[in-house]
Amino acid sequence: MNKIVILAAGKGTRMKSSLPKVLTPLCGKPMIEYLVDSVIGAKVDGRPIIVVSPDNKEAIEKTLSSYGCDYAIQKDQLGTGHALACARGLFGPEIKNIISFYGDHPFVQPDTVKKIADSHKGIITMVTIVVDDFEDYRKNFYNWGRIVRKGDEVEKIVEFKDATEEEQKIKEVNPGFYCFDKDWLCENIEKLTNNNKQQEYYLTDLIGLAASQNHKINTVIIDPRQAVGINSPEELAVAESLIK
Repeated sequence: MNKIVILAAGKGTRMKSSLPKVLTPLCGKPMIEYLVDSVIGAKVDGRPIIVVSPDNKEAIEKTLSSYGCDYAIQKDQLGTGHALACARGLFGPEIKNIISFYGDHPFVQPDTVKKIADSHKGIITMVTIVVDDFEDYRKNFYNWGRIVRKGDEVEKIVEFKDATEEEQKIKEVNPGFYCFDKDWLCENIEKLTNNNKQQEYYLTDLIGLAASQNHKINTVIIDPRQAVGINSPEELAVAESLIK
């Protein structure tokens, strides 16, 4: 069985709003609802886990009250790896794979959720997108982690802030959608370190960890438009233009 986890604990201070970021309206609808609709519609997991913070839990639960969701709390904002780790207590013994998304990605479609689940093999399946440039709506991707390959194999993901000038030129980037073998994930997520400029535990570091263990990283490439995320008023305007 698959369990889907949506990371939604971020405060989203860049949105310059008192609302939790994932509740920011996109054409009148909270952005996280678009993603939850797709998750439910994919029929991969009918009861996703939403990782929230103590501050936004009540508001998000109220917004999603018509959906069947479970909630995990990330008390401290220590990064995406830490956020996913906070959901482990809700991973039942019957669960084989964990699929994770970010709550600020409203364009993911049900077929993509199903494609990730159906394409999974090995320890990790990660979604990537490939662009020709970072113009137009693709400018939203410029600050994303770069996929570093050795030949055809994924070697690691380098966050933009930690990337060299040469790595920043890479046009294959990471939207942050993954499918993990549950047992491997639970065994290895505690091995993450915060030795980076943000001093956070990056979920992306699991890719390099798996590669260092000689695991092959399975990849799925999707339409870049489905990967558009929203972290600022400027990115919200881009997303609204895509819908219109």
